[in-house]
Amino acid sequence: MRSTERDTAGQVAEAGVSAPPDSVLGRVALLLSAFDDRSPRLGVSELARRTGLAKSTVHRLTGEMEAYRLLAREGTEYRLGGWLFELGELVPTTRTLAEAAQPIMEDLREATQQRVHLAVREGTDVVYVSIMGGTAMGLMSRVGGRLPAHATGVGKVMLAYSSRAVIQEQVAAGLPQLTPRTIGTAQELELELRRIRSIGMSLEAGESHEGIACVAAPVFGANRRIIAGLSLTGFAGKIDPVTLGPAVRTAAFMLSRTLREQGI
Repeated sequence: MRSTERDTAGQVAEAGVSAPPDSVLGRVALLLSAFDDRSPRLGVSELARRTGLAKSTVHRLTGEMEAYRLLAREGTEYRLGGWLFELGELVPTTRTLAEAAQPIMEDLREATQQRVHLAVREGTDVVYVSIMGGTAMGLMSRVGGRLPAHATGVGKVMLAYSSRAVIQEQVAAGLPQLTPRTIGTAQELELELRRIRSIGMSLEAGESHEGIACVAAPVFGANRRIIAGLSLTGFAGKIDPVTLGPAVRTAAFMLSRTLREQGI
């Protein structure tokens, strides 16, 4: 590691952030993870600040990543490249899951006139694999987007049917507050997951976005383990769990049966 990188790594460590990885692959992954919904385009200086890598290293790696279409340059900034999308479309589980869910989600959307989300859990986040209907409503949800699992209806319903180790991992990673209503303690999360298991669905009211509510149900795969969460989302005043809860639970049950039949 060059001296500038040693200095940067030291500053990052003092700030409580892990030092940058030594391997090229690790540094490429670090650069890719610097992009998010709020920052889809980043310049070299900001990438260096977010990753703790030296600017010279960032400049060199971003040039190579652009050549391989991992990044695309727009002026002095970079965004994620097209090859990542192409590769993502080949991921078998999410692709086949979304394909199996499409007709069921279309029927659910038609019956309820609400925005339908299908998400899977990845680490301590939920990743949206299919979205139908409605407007964005100021939501950060988009296909490929992610949010902390404990702060979303689909995330909570997946956690409720996950192993104790998964729940402990979620708590250990921290429970960031997205709104004043977001669950913030292990005790609150445990009570919420227990309630979800008792009624078979999850309710969210302004926990990920103020003024937005959702009702979600679990989707199980061929091995009868939780594989996804299916939800209806809309403005808080328009989401009635009494009427919409049975609809999303029925759709999730139908999707679970389809997945078992297809061996997914």
